[in-house]
Amino acid sequence: MAQRPKICLSLTGKTIAEDLKILESYRNWIDIAELRVDFLTKDERLYVRRFPEKAGLPCILTIRRRIDGGQFLEGEASRTTLFARALAFAEQDVTKNFAYIDLENDFFVPSLHDAALAFGTSVIRSYHSLNAPVKNVAAQFDELRYTGYEIPKITCMPHNLSELTNLMKQAREIRGKDHILSVAGPFGIPATILASRTNSCIAYTTPGLEDGDRSNLNYIDPRTLVETYNFNSIDKNTELYGITGYPLESSRSPYIHNKIYREFGMNAVYIPLRSKTIEESMEFADEANMKGLSVTTPFKEEVLPNLRQISEEVGDTGACSLAVKRGNDWIGYNTDPEGLQKALCEFLGAKNLAHRRVSIIGAGSVARAAAFAVRQLRGKACIFNRTIARAKRIAEQFGFKYAALEPASNDLIEVYSDLIIQTTTVGQNYKKEVQKQNPSESYWAEDYPEIRNTPENDPIYFYKFRGHEAIYDVVYTPEKTPLLERAEHAGCRVANGYMMLEFQAVKQFELYTGWTKEVQQWFHKKLEK
Repeated sequence: MAQRPKICLSLTGKTIAEDLKILESYRNWIDIAELRVDFLTKDERLYVRRFPEKAGLPCILTIRRRIDGGQFLEGEASRTTLFARALAFAEQDVTKNFAYIDLENDFFVPSLHDAALAFGTSVIRSYHSLNAPVKNVAAQFDELRYTGYEIPKITCMPHNLSELTNLMKQAREIRGKDHILSVAGPFGIPATILASRTNSCIAYTTPGLEDGDRSNLNYIDPRTLVETYNFNSIDKNTELYGITGYPLESSRSPYIHNKIYREFGMNAVYIPLRSKTIEESMEFADEANMKGLSVTTPFKEEVLPNLRQISEEVGDTGACSLAVKRGNDWIGYNTDPEGLQKALCEFLGAKNLAHRRVSIIGAGSVARAAAFAVRQLRGKACIFNRTIARAKRIAEQFGFKYAALEPASNDLIEVYSDLIIQTTTVGQNYKKEVQKQNPSESYWAEDYPEIRNTPENDPIYFYKFRGHEAIYDVVYTPEKTPLLERAEHAGCRVANGYMMLEFQAVKQFELYTGWTKEVQQWFHKKLEK
């Protein structure tokens, strides 16, 4: 088995002490640390020479210019002096010296290059293309090997998934000598996870958020890379699955799916594919030979023309939440209805919704799945939506009532208040809005009524809970939206959409593998715990 890429943590603290503290918190999941000297204060830059010894693992010395995406502004003479200070007085014990020095393709100081080689420091020769795609990756790597001893590195930032697809297609064919492909930005996360597929010898990561939120898909930290994405076991035989949508900034699906793969000993990984169009997602999936894709907002309807066959649920709801590759064809399924049915029964401790009146808030694809689920569970429902025509279409299809989502419908919601199912994305950005006002404060709803009591954060802000209602919100990040906080405060039973997500993941795993009995037994044991 080929050696996996080394995991590098880029450190961008203002002080060496801060960087060492961050390094220590990730030590168990990294192989290399990159000291970004350009982020240090001027006083701290004087002490970088001893950093490798304090770090206790191989380190990369990087002083990145602003033009290449860094923070260094003082000019090349000052930067050369800093590089020299960091390499000077080399120890006989090479572990106490920098293992690598990162020099740009247009930065030529022969004395630095020679000193690095003399001290056992490998030279990374880097090329940065943050505004335009790299057209010929192999040729660019060859140009960066000036003496034959450098490790060529390309840092780029794709602006869409199609650019990433082309980049990975080129890199996959490059073998032999070491090289580094560092792909930045939210579209580049698949390249970090699949660094072994691009034959990159190093995968760069950044520190995570302090709250440890692994559902955030805007960055990838070392622990998430290893523990969520099974990085250490990914090889050419690893089966690929994933989730696609836009903007796809947050999802717990990778965590759940990859946990199931590990549980069953599968050599598989489930990755996020942020894409502006479903066509780009399918292009990447075909190029990477992916076996399946979970489909989320806004592609659940847009994906339909790309499917050769569809399930009954897709036909009834007009939406697809899962595309599975069978041979050369994509088969569409909708796991939303079954996932929601099981989650609702688990939440209510009931086998069905007979004799219950249900309010369904929203009229998108999830609302249609909710209507399907409520009908299957023998409940009665009323669809509430701001655009009443959309609510009407769903209601007429499933034999339910409909009404406008506005204060005038308060009494009708009360009539259908045995269960209220909130199917929109309203409320998921509430925490961010509060933290913009005051990052140090909590985000509990009662602290910020001026933000909470708005249609943007609580779709039924006008409804006064009596305490008898059961509220199910499909949003699961944050754990409690303003709607759930307000309902719980009034004495209502509440639940978010995480259980639905888990039931969907189990169903999708069954469709991927055919292991229905085995996975259901495992999941039932999990629920019992």
